[in-house]
Amino acid sequence: MITPAFELTQDPDFLTIIIKVPYARASEFDIYFEGEDFKFYAKPYFLRLTLPGRIVEDGREKASYNTDKGIRTFTVQLPKEIPGQYFEGLDMLTSLLAPKKSRSAKPLVEEIGASAELSEEEEEFDWEIEQAPYKESLEGTLAQQYHYGFGNLRSGVFQRLQDELSDVIDIKDPDQTPVDERRRKRLAAEDAKFEPDHYLADFFEDEAIQHVLKYKPWWVDAHRKMIVLQGESRWEQDTHTLVVFSEEEREQLRKFTNKSYLLDKRSRHHVYFGLIDILLAYCYEICVNEGDKNVESPWNVRKLSATLCWLEFTSIHDVLVSFGRRVLCYPLYRHFGLVTRALNDTVMILQLGKAAVLKCLLDIHKIFMENDPAYILNDLFITDYCIWIQKSKSKKLAALSESLQKTTLSKSHLGFELEELEAAAVLVQEEESMLQAAGTVSKQQLPPSELETSDSEESSSTSSSETEGSDSDEQESSTSEDGKINPSQGTLQEERTAPLIDCNGLRQGTNTLPVEVSDEKSKVSLQSTSLPGKLIEELEKQMDTAIRLSEQAEGLATAGCIVQEQEENRVSEPDRFSTDTTGKGNFLEVSSKTNPLLFLCSTNEGED
Repeated sequence: MITPAFELTQDPDFLTIIIKVPYARASEFDIYFEGEDFKFYAKPYFLRLTLPGRIVEDGREKASYNTDKGIRTFTVQLPKEIPGQYFEGLDMLTSLLAPKKSRSAKPLVEEIGASAELSEEEEEFDWEIEQAPYKESLEGTLAQQYHYGFGNLRSGVFQRLQDELSDVIDIKDPDQTPVDERRRKRLAAEDAKFEPDHYLADFFEDEAIQHVLKYKPWWVDAHRKMIVLQGESRWEQDTHTLVVFSEEEREQLRKFTNKSYLLDKRSRHHVYFGLIDILLAYCYEICVNEGDKNVESPWNVRKLSATLCWLEFTSIHDVLVSFGRRVLCYPLYRHFGLVTRALNDTVMILQLGKAAVLKCLLDIHKIFMENDPAYILNDLFITDYCIWIQKSKSKKLAALSESLQKTTLSKSHLGFELEELEAAAVLVQEEESMLQAAGTVSKQQLPPSELETSDSEESSSTSSSETEGSDSDEQESSTSEDGKINPSQGTLQEERTAPLIDCNGLRQGTNTLPVEVSDEKSKVSLQSTSLPGKLIEELEKQMDTAIRLSEQAEGLATAGCIVQEQEENRVSEPDRFSTDTTGKGNFLEVSSKTNPLLFLCSTNEGED
């Protein structure tokens, strides 16, 4: 028989059941209901439900068959035995498929003296577990197998899955590893994985993190609506409007096999703590990816949950510390603000009730189902959580959210000395900023005396070139400064009226130039200190050209004669050597006579 797709709704007086039967014949169907039982049969479909409230047959019941949307559906409307009663858990489809049985979870065989009542019907639930120091026993250590999974009900699973073990969990050989040893190994692995540089980078450069923290998942709006409904005293009646399951999620629920779990008090604590741990990891994943799924989603959820990755169960505070440490060790974004955000989101989900928790678990189940080999975690944990949460008590989740909200978590609890690390990094950053600021001020706000010193240092670098060019441009400098020629330099000026610089940039007439320079040394030195900047640059270029061309002209035996002919004919043919600047004319050979420029340079150096 095929279990059809179905959904239930209610109003104050009626319970409505909608059943989709695309391959059934409308003329052949049977409906039976009484009290909490409802049965429907239309070949090849069969549906049996155990309702959360009682219905009655009083003549107001009715059924209809509809094919308007291309899908054959039966709609059955049944009156409530108590008008106005609210039926809780109509969206928990897996629990509704269970046959009516005793709610007792007593085992068929139990040890004499053991607690006879293992159900969750107690009014108060103490979240503190009695803990005793771990004592390692040598007897039977080799043969003993340790349990894990949902409620610690599984063992020996990973002995059959050694190939997939390393890709799913971090612990090696969990069947032979006790819980305390798992904890020690987990803490050691987290300490080795923590990277201060990565943490500080996300701490100071947190633009991307602040962006993802602004994302609001679906439960934020649902929680806000819940607060409004609680203020209007309509929380129980309209709670089904806050969390809506998609058709795909309903199909997931119908595929689950309903079953009961034999859990003692300690195992139930482990189940609730594991639920918090898994929801924390899921909330982080939703936040950093802004609701989108990617190939890293299965890795994020299982890596951040010690329950899934190390098969470890502890207290509420230990769960928060473990999650905070793993957030700062493994994922891409390692920021304490993401830990706080995931904690607040988990509290909101628990306050919304088991429907919100179930919706999150179904999404995790889908994430793991689409990833190989993460599907193993569905078999160990998530599938059982999806079935179990449908039967859990809403007051237990409310008490759990309240206890979680009261639990504090700070950076000092994580054991990485984060506050000291941040303080040291801030000090270093402040020192660097002060040094940079001081360097900028020293460059921009120098005293006038230092500026003059800097200018004199810059001018001294060109003093040699100014001195060397003082002989050739003595008259130009004096003319530019005084507007006339100094009378005492008449003879020198007359001799320099003819062009005395050849194509190589070197001055001719070396027989008389040294004498003239020595005679007028004092005058030249006084006037050359104020040469214009353009003249200095031209002299530097001429010297550079002269040096290069003199090197090229080495070995030319006739250069000296040519130079003498050029000196004799310079006045009558002033433009002759203008064509030599192209490189086609004759070049000056290094003469054995004293170079006046070198003479001036050495003279100035000696004076300095």
